[in-house]
Amino acid sequence: MKIVVIGGTGLIGSKLVRKLAEHGHEAVPASPNSGVNTLTGEGLDEVLAGAQVVVDVSNSPSFADDAVMDFFRTSTGNLLAAEEKAGVGHHVALSVVGTERLAESGYFRAKIAQEQLIRDSGRPYSIVHATQFFEFVRSIAQAATVGDAVRLSDALIQPIAGEDVAAAVGRTAVGAPLNGVVEVAGPEQFGLDELIRTGLAFQGDPREVVTDPDARYFGALLEKDTLLPGPDAQLSTTRFEEWLPLNPPPAR
Repeated sequence: MKIVVIGGTGLIGSKLVRKLAEHGHEAVPASPNSGVNTLTGEGLDEVLAGAQVVVDVSNSPSFADDAVMDFFRTSTGNLLAAEEKAGVGHHVALSVVGTERLAESGYFRAKIAQEQLIRDSGRPYSIVHATQFFEFVRSIAQAATVGDAVRLSDALIQPIAGEDVAAAVGRTAVGAPLNGVVEVAGPEQFGLDELIRTGLAFQGDPREVVTDPDARYFGALLEKDTLLPGPDAQLSTTRFEEWLPLNPPPAR
């Protein structure tokens, strides 16, 4: 099966391409570096020729409200149009658990718009909602840093390893279109503040994590369960304490 992975050289995309190839599929990574630009449409017709599935795990280079909205609307629109022209039978997109509850955030408004475009397209599709990745500890901390302190809510979170996200997306890609959403999450819950505190401490990051129920998460105020998956979510098995020693921070 030929499966084109948009964003195929990124964190999840590179893992996904490897997993699909190991299972005998023709997994084609597509990104601006390989001559495929979903914002301009460059290279889309060529890379989609003969493809049965397109998986979109790309992300906006900017999280500014207008830029991220433009990215997901333009990229998704161009992809869906090119897929229809090429006769692609399954569009798979990676999104985030709780997206529909986070409309205060410009980033999540853009993800909501992306998902709506997919639903309205009439194309066979599957959307994978994943919880936050273990790999996002530093970026979540960075976004919440004020001075030398990281201010975070104690809302609950059920994070997942990127490797397990890629596996879930791969299973979805080779299956029949869901024309709906599947949720995937890690095996254990943490307070968001607790997760980041543990991750930063392991990495030797001296910043203090301050618990603040009113702290915003990428612009959105969190309820206790905003970031949690529903009862039917597929749960992975990799625990944060197992993942940390295998993923040391980059050398400073």
